[in-house]
Amino acid sequence: MENFKAVQKPIKEGPVFFSEAFKDHEQVVFCSDSETGLKAIIGIHDTTLGPALGGTRMWNYASEREAIRDVLRLSRGMTYKAAITGLNLGGGKAVIIGDSRKDKSDALMQKFGEYVNSLSGRYITAEDVGINPHDMEMVHTKTKHVTGLPEAKGGSGDPSPVTAYGVFMGMKAAAKFKYGSDSLEGKKVVVQGIGHVGETLVKHLTEAGALVTIHDLHEDTMERVALTYNAQVYRGTNLYAEPMDIYAPCALGATINDESLAVLNCDIIAGAANNQLANEAQHGEAVQRKGILYAPDFLINAGGLINVYSEIVNYTRDESLRKTEEIYNTALEIFKTSEIEGITTHQAALKIAVQRIKTAKKP
Repeated sequence: MENFKAVQKPIKEGPVFFSEAFKDHEQVVFCSDSETGLKAIIGIHDTTLGPALGGTRMWNYASEREAIRDVLRLSRGMTYKAAITGLNLGGGKAVIIGDSRKDKSDALMQKFGEYVNSLSGRYITAEDVGINPHDMEMVHTKTKHVTGLPEAKGGSGDPSPVTAYGVFMGMKAAAKFKYGSDSLEGKKVVVQGIGHVGETLVKHLTEAGALVTIHDLHEDTMERVALTYNAQVYRGTNLYAEPMDIYAPCALGATINDESLAVLNCDIIAGAANNQLANEAQHGEAVQRKGILYAPDFLINAGGLINVYSEIVNYTRDESLRKTEEIYNTALEIFKTSEIEGITTHQAALKIAVQRIKTAKKP
């Protein structure tokens, strides 16, 4: 009989295991249901500090590869967000592929809830882009592992206002470090993305006397918010080249990239979007070289996580707001560390988060 020698072929690089975004992830779950049209991905990055908590985002991704990359980057960011904020939580995130205005249904959200429940508490979901408190109610009919429920249902309610408040605190801290005063009066602020968080941020900014310009994919949303808060609507062709003091990205991530940095005309970047730096190392350094102060996204947008965490540890909205206000001092510490150690603000923030996780892993 002929002897056959087993030949081990090299594994070709794919979109998940060999991607930088997948690094150190514990689990990725793909969810599909033909009846409701559900196509979702749940990413669990790290559960060292506690169960992975992170919102569910519904977005009409251009490709499945794009959705995978997004959920991996988002879940990783949630790990560091919880760590740097001092919460006993791990990092997780979910994305549902589809147009939230057309494809979402109660049945789809309930089916998604069944998948969340199958993870037995390793992942706790909440609200994110394209998802609202009612959707969380539908998820809750199938699992207890959900936060951000309406207050009438015993939950903490919409976390968006607390997220916006944290971003506002981070922005004020950045102004303090950059200009010597945390007053935003007269500052030109461009808010990109006017969802639940972006709109509330516009409210805080206009009340503080800032000169706000807004931009969003949905014309009806822009018109309503502009009218409500006396903001200007941007109708040009290159938002990043617009002269401004502060750029506040509040939509999807990766808007700080080679193309935008070539023309970006601001002193400060401080917004609610996750993963704002398309490449953390490369673009973090590029921002610094341009003399722009970057407020690390996973720090200043942590207010929403603080708010939904309150449902787990049973503290009030007032307590959530007080803890969110601490973002101001933490941001100042990070800016100072960055300056003293000659590292980017992103690296300074990441250093704190990673150290907390490493300490927790020690026997």
